[in-house]
Order: sequence, then C-alpha cells, then structure tokens
Amino acid sequence: MEKSRRNFIKNSALAGVALAATPTFGFHMMKKPLEKETILGHGDYQYKLVRDWAQMSSIETPLLNCHEMQMDSKGRLVMIGDHPRNNVIIFDKSGNVIDSWGTAYPGGHGLTISDEGGEDFLFLADSGWFLNKSGKWTKHNGRIAKTTMDGRVVFDIGHPVTIGVYKPGESFCPTETAIGPNGDIYVADGYGMSRIIQYDYNGRYIRHWGGSDNPDKNYQLKSAHGVAIDYRDPKNPMVVCTSRNQASFKWFTLDGKYIKTLHLPNMQVCRPVFDDQNLYAGVCWSQPEVGKTNWKQPTGFVTILEGDTVVSNPGATAPIYVGGELQKSYQLTERPISHGHDVCIDNDKNIYVCQWRADKTPPLKLERI
Repeated sequence: MEKSRRNFIKNSALAGVALAATPTFGFHMMKKPLEKETILGHGDYQYKLVRDWAQMSSIETPLLNCHEMQMDSKGRLVMIGDHPRNNVIIFDKSGNVIDSWGTAYPGGHGLTISDEGGEDFLFLADSGWFLNKSGKWTKHNGRIAKTTMDGRVVFDIGHPVTIGVYKPGESFCPTETAIGPNGDIYVADGYGMSRIIQYDYNGRYIRHWGGSDNPDKNYQLKSAHGVAIDYRDPKNPMVVCTSRNQASFKWFTLDGKYIKTLHLPNMQVCRPVFDDQNLYAGVCWSQPEVGKTNWKQPTGFVTILEGDTVVSNPGATAPIYVGGELQKSYQLTERPISHGHDVCIDNDKNIYVCQWRADKTPPLKLERI
C-alpha cells in the first residue's frame, strides 16, 4: 500500500500535478483549510511544499515582499525584504525568528553573505524603490552596504556618478551583489542601467560591462537582476549575470569577458544560485499557457538545472526538450508558488523560496523527498 502511494505521488509529480487544495495566501490568516500533501517538481528533484514553515507574527515581524535569502556559516537563514520597519530577518532552520533589524534599507532587495577568514559579513543592496507612508512606490538613490551580521556598516558604495563612472541622470538601482574569489565585489544594477560594476575588496571601482543599450548582443543585459560566481569548475570560476527580460543567464570571466548565454524560454529568472553541480533560480515572471486564463496574479515558480539542462520545475510543468531545444514551461494552474524571487538551498537540499507580490507571505519551504 505504501509503495503504491509513493508511486502514485511520484507519477503525479512527474506529470507536473500538485496534489492539494487551492493555497491560502497571507500568514496573518490563522485558520487553515485541510489539504493533502502538495508534491512539486520532477524526476530526482521532488519536494513537499511546506507553507507554514516560518513561525512568525505579522505584528512583531511585519513583511511586505521577501526578496532574497542565504544561509550563513552557523546554519541560520538570513533574508532581506522591503518593509519600512523591518529589512533583515534571521531564521533558524525550524522557521523560528532569531533576530530582525534594519530600517535604513527601505528598498531592501539583494543579500549576499561573504565568509572572510571565518567571520560572516553581509552585502546588502537597496534598489532605491520603496513604499512610502501613503502607499505609493517612490524612488531614491540606490545603495550597496557591507555590514556585520548585526547590521553595523563597514562601508557603503554609492551612486557611480560620484566617481565619474555614470553620466549625470543615469539611474543607479542595484539589485544584487556577488563576491569573487579574491574579494572583488560585483554589483548588478538591475533596475538602473543594467550594468555589472566590479569593485575591489575595499569598494574601489575597477570596471563595468553590460547595459540594456549595449550594441553587442553578447554583452547586452536587460534587467541585470542577479549576479553570482559559478565555482563549479574550481580552476575556472565565472561571473554569471541574469538578463531577466531576455529570460537568460550570461557567463563572463572574472574580468568581464563574454563566455556564453543560456536561454530559458518563458522564464524571467532572478539570481542564479549554485549548490554542488546544480543551478537553482526563482522564476519571477512567465506567460500563461495559450488558451489558459490570462492571469494577472502570480506567474512564477522555481527551476533547477544540472549543468545547462533544466531537470525540474517545482511549481510549473515539467521541462521538455525537442531536438535538444528547451520548450516553454508554465506555472501550474493551482499556482503553488507566486513570483519566485529567490531561493536558498540548505545542507539537506531543501529549498526556501522568497516570493514577491505574494500577499505578504513569508518564505515557503520545499522539503526534498
């Protein structure tokens, strides 16, 4: 009986079927409907959806959008969001809130943890967009800050116009950072000029590349939303940049020379996240399948790659290749995941999903089966 049940769940998951009632958004709602287990994903990458993983109060720890999360050297899950009274939230693996702090990053968007000689530091990206008291999105100057784990600022990286890198009037709205093997800092200006700006360990400018208006298609980045270092080949680390509006990742050398592009049809991906030999990413936007309702609400999921091959899409239809070409994937009609803005992978290969525009819900947990 148990074997039959497992086979049924596995076959259903392989077909992209979610076994659940319609999800309830909003962690402020106390009464939950009875529901069966929701199994998401495909092949060897299947997960049980845990919606109530985060043990938190909307009054004590308010949320707006969950943007990014990483695990520190102590096994704590550190998340950045954009609530004006609460920028950084630290969880343990059971979902308990250990600490929360920060009001200086109202456009809190990117969070990267750097281990420097056994001590963790945060690199925080404030995109420059925040929700003001009247409920309107307002733009201010973007900012990158290096801080200790409790928020003490080590140094800031401000608008590149101040050092002559940007022209007056060019927007700087950074969305993400990555730290290279020698400590160099790579900043993705995802909501500004879509450039990657490289600084040294002390925050001194080195170079920049990319840009939405770059005439060279290889170097052109449209919504350079994420950046990461690909260490899967230890002898040849590479910078991986998101070109979200092109549904692509682009690889470069550490000094900005183009290597390759990977196009993921119908996946407007966010930051690339590496774990062992896998690449994971939240898919923030996708178009509905032809003939389906033209959804105006959540349209995202998570995608998982082995090398350059998509092997699982938790929250979406299974990846299909025809003649070696990846076909479009679509969010499941049950919408188990909203706009997938970032993922974090723990030591047990579970996935934590930060969602944007998801009714102020905390991160979801996808428990690896």
